[in-house]
Amino acid sequence: MTLAVLVAVVAVLLVLVNVQRDDEPADAGTAVADVSGTTSAPRGDLPPVQVDTPDATSAAELACPVLMGQLPLELAGETSRLVDSDTPYAYAWGDPAIVLVCGVAPPAGYVVGTSTIVISGVEWFVDDTDPDVVVWTTVDRNVPVQVSVPTSTDSATVTALCPIIATALPYVTPAPGG
Repeated sequence: MTLAVLVAVVAVLLVLVNVQRDDEPADAGTAVADVSGTTSAPRGDLPPVQVDTPDATSAAELACPVLMGQLPLELAGETSRLVDSDTPYAYAWGDPAIVLVCGVAPPAGYVVGTSTIVISGVEWFVDDTDPDVVVWTTVDRNVPVQVSVPTSTDSATVTALCPIIATALPYVTPAPGG
């Protein structure tokens, strides 16, 4: 009989403990993070940048999505912004805008072995003939990437993009016309 009483007492205690747990708030005994406050500025704070893009080639259709998927929301202190273009292979940061376009034509005036800069394993042809913008174009990737940097800013964004481009787009031996 003593065993029956003991089992009954344990059963009642278990019921009472479960009832008490059901009455406790869901966060009782756990730490809750405070997520109120402001967040960093969203991409839409600056107006979209109109970017002329070439028609996407089959090579760009295969390679550019890999690169575009790896581009950061912030680059060298510049926040990304929306882009208005005919293809999804354009991206921009900052104001004035630094613009990247994947799948462009090989740069005009490029001669293999001359007039290029190699940064973090990516070879660039640099066109600084426009007084407002310096145009950097890769010459050693399976599809050329162009980064237009306003002359009022430095090339830190290009340097920051090099590891991303080197990882996302396969190397090819530079050749005339691409």
